[in-house]
Amino acid sequence: MSEAQKIAFSVNDGVARIVFDDAAGHNVVGAQFTRELARAAIACEERGDVRAVLLTANGAEFSVGGDLNEFLRERDHLRAHVREMASWFHLAITVLNRLEAPVVCAVNGVAAGGGVSLVMMSDLAIAKRSAKFNLAYTRSGLTPDGGATWFLPRLVGAQRAFDIMATNPTLSAAEACDIGLIARVVDDEAYDEAVEQTLASLLAAPAGAIGAAKKLLRQSLSNSLEQQLELEGASIAAQLGNPLTIAALERFFATRGKSR
Repeated sequence: MSEAQKIAFSVNDGVARIVFDDAAGHNVVGAQFTRELARAAIACEERGDVRAVLLTANGAEFSVGGDLNEFLRERDHLRAHVREMASWFHLAITVLNRLEAPVVCAVNGVAAGGGVSLVMMSDLAIAKRSAKFNLAYTRSGLTPDGGATWFLPRLVGAQRAFDIMATNPTLSAAEACDIGLIARVVDDEAYDEAVEQTLASLLAAPAGAIGAAKKLLRQSLSNSLEQQLELEGASIAAQLGNPLTIAALERFFATRGKSR
């Protein structure tokens, strides 16, 4: 008998939706989950109609992180099991991170361990006010994965990253937003509408603009100012060669003229 899927994947109107679908299991990050996540990420990369990706979950929790019960079941060959699982998980994160399409992470509840890594990987994370965040790895005698040690210091700074990693504080959504771990917090009752409005805003930009800006941000992490300025000049010139950009500029000035 085949296992029930852990992730639901669909694409509609330019939005790829990767939805963690194991509410009964707290959307744990286990072997099957990581395989399905990698396949969904690759599907986003292979399709030509994806302009935004939504990463979210069904149930009361976003993801409580690694499946520690699975680790114990696989104790006779645990190192090989974890290495294989991490390979799928890291493939998914690598592919999602390099997509031209922006990745929006909508955090509906508790995010811990690898769940936090996925939040940090996203381009824009939005959370319910009731959501909680806890990195949790070292509390279980583990070390972070999913790119946590790469993303976290870039988001919150080196010392604060060490504090979060070493002492495992549980952060409210407001606290996570205040330190730069996530971008937005919305009241629980406004969450669904806020997520859809965010996606609509991203889709409203002329094709290629958001992806090009995302690429520039990624490149800035390893470039000098002079290198980055050169890339910015080339990028904005390239966008002005896009007919959709010209059409957007014409609409802007037409609207501005009517408002006077």
